[in-house]
Amino acid sequence: MKQKKILFALLAAALISSLALGGCAKKAKVVTLKVMNYQQADQAGYKEDVKIWEDFQKANPDIKLDMEVLFNDPYHEKLQAYAAAGTLPDVFYVWPGSRSAVIHEKKLAKDLGVILGTEYLKDFSAAATNPANQLGMYMAMLPQAYTYTSVMYVNKKLLADNGFEVPKTYAELKAMVPKLKAKGIAAVMLPNKDGWPMQSCLFSTVAGRVAGDAFLRDVKAGKAKFTDKPFVDSLAVIESLYKDGIIAREDNQVGYGEAAGIFASGKAAIYVDGDWRAAAYITDKSSGKALIDPKAQESDFVLAPFVSIPGEQNPGVVSAVAGCGWSINGALKAGSPEEQAAVRLVKYLYSPEVQAIRFATGQYVPTRKGVKADVEPLVAKVPAFYAENDKTCYVVDGVFDPAVYNVLNSGLIAIGLGTKKPAAVAAEIQKAFDAWKAAAK
Repeated sequence: MKQKKILFALLAAALISSLALGGCAKKAKVVTLKVMNYQQADQAGYKEDVKIWEDFQKANPDIKLDMEVLFNDPYHEKLQAYAAAGTLPDVFYVWPGSRSAVIHEKKLAKDLGVILGTEYLKDFSAAATNPANQLGMYMAMLPQAYTYTSVMYVNKKLLADNGFEVPKTYAELKAMVPKLKAKGIAAVMLPNKDGWPMQSCLFSTVAGRVAGDAFLRDVKAGKAKFTDKPFVDSLAVIESLYKDGIIAREDNQVGYGEAAGIFASGKAAIYVDGDWRAAAYITDKSSGKALIDPKAQESDFVLAPFVSIPGEQNPGVVSAVAGCGWSINGALKAGSPEEQAAVRLVKYLYSPEVQAIRFATGQYVPTRKGVKADVEPLVAKVPAFYAENDKTCYVVDGVFDPAVYNVLNSGLIAIGLGTKKPAAVAAEIQKAFDAWKAAAK
């Protein structure tokens, strides 16, 4: 009887302990992660993006996401402000180069090469996991793509209807202008009200062909200047594009978000943008509508590198850079619940399932190996473009600080408007570079 009482007491104690543990499990602490997402509501894939975050929240009830969503310059400005104040979100979206310079240079993000580990990273391309492809020379973020920033989206049917083929030289491009202009059609459209598109999506390719990557490295090292002939000649190519009517000066008043619709409506034969812009033309699953019908994407449009230009020393190169990706705040305590939750979120965002959604909505071709998705024709043409154009060059804003490339961006607008000459713009950029270098000492 005594043994039964002891056994009963032990069982009761075990039951009480189990209930207590169960109660603790139910009351497990919820970790809140502050997240800064880069997204715009009118972009294709927005609905899918919202669902990606909702699905994570449902599958991870012990993690609460405190989300802030911004796009374009407001995002960068807010991220800079958070960095300056020491209040960065726990997980945030980052560029690999100077666009997010403060994150890299001050090492404000965790080293994902360490925190994710080689076993996890082996499923990604070598370009994505190479620290040398990021400004801080460590893996502050994991690039989701390797991005070509300069692509000609060509309406080959519109050209054929007017007696032209897809141009391969500057002279062929220039020859199209009179006939197309008479019909109210631009030969090439490049919206530049926001400042960065001309620099990132065209000038970087021009500079890569005329001046070359080695020249830009020499400038950064103080062995060459922006005022030297190769760079001034690069700016002069942009001046010629406007003088020859290939690009309308009015494009400097066109916002980035407006241009895709204008091109799709047949108002321009060629549109210059990054490879990511393919997503703007495909079917929006929420509305079932596409700016360009999938059948027309297949038959009427091609992706091509910018035409050959007079004086180029590096024919055929196209500006490209490691793509954007997610970072984890370096201030999170190692091994803390917040760091563990952030790692779970980041691994989810790079999972095959999420990356397949990104690929299917045309946002990018993933660096994660083996991702498959049903994609519309224009998106399918992006990896084919990569394969056909394997010679790449720097994107200027991936090499220099914002204090320098923002002056270039403004100068390119001035050249486009015809208010400044290339030599004057080059002098302003060199002055900004000298000031930045002096301040950095």
